Amino acid sequence: MIIGIDAGSRTVAEAEHLLHMVAEALGTPPGLIGCTHFVRTGVPHVACSLAVPEPVDPSLLPTGVSAAVGESRTGPDGEGAARAAAEHASGEGGRVVLFPGRAELVGSLTVAELLARSALDQVLVLAQPEPPSAAAVVVTNDHVRPVWREGLMTLLTMPMAGGRLTPAEVPNPTPCCADHA
Repeated sequence: MIIGIDAGSRTVAEAEHLLHMVAEALGTPPGLIGCTHFVRTGVPHVACSLAVPEPVDPSLLPTGVSAAVGESRTGPDGEGAARAAAEHASGEGGRVVLFPGRAELVGSLTVAELLARSALDQVLVLAQPEPPSAAAVVVTNDHVRPVWREGLMTLLTMPMAGGRLTPAEVPNPTPCCADHA
């Protein structure tokens, strides 16, 4: 079951916080997969989706959070929640924040270890047609945020010094124009 949730989060960090709050409110069921999605309903913002193994009670959601489950909508922006749920269900969109094995992906790990320890389906390197070898080392920076690509949970990486790889999404990106304000 996929539930869309939306609280009008203006940033990815706010949406991640919402995901963690909702997962905690639901008791963090095993197998939980939570994603963020950029939506353009009303003011563009970040909504979320959660794939849970069994139905959840929407009354457990924090106050002010919209929800969408199937055709059912609750809250002020049920449409944003519905779009997030639909994108997650399609397997073609969403940035994965919560997933089985996430806590195990710290430090430097080989591609084989990343795949064995978590729900990741594949690791790819940006702008390279072939996936990296199973022995390739990925420096995780303790921040692994895969995306859905063709129905597969995919960690996008980029080359770094020493022939190693690192996730394409960095933990604390420098805001645009920060160095010339």
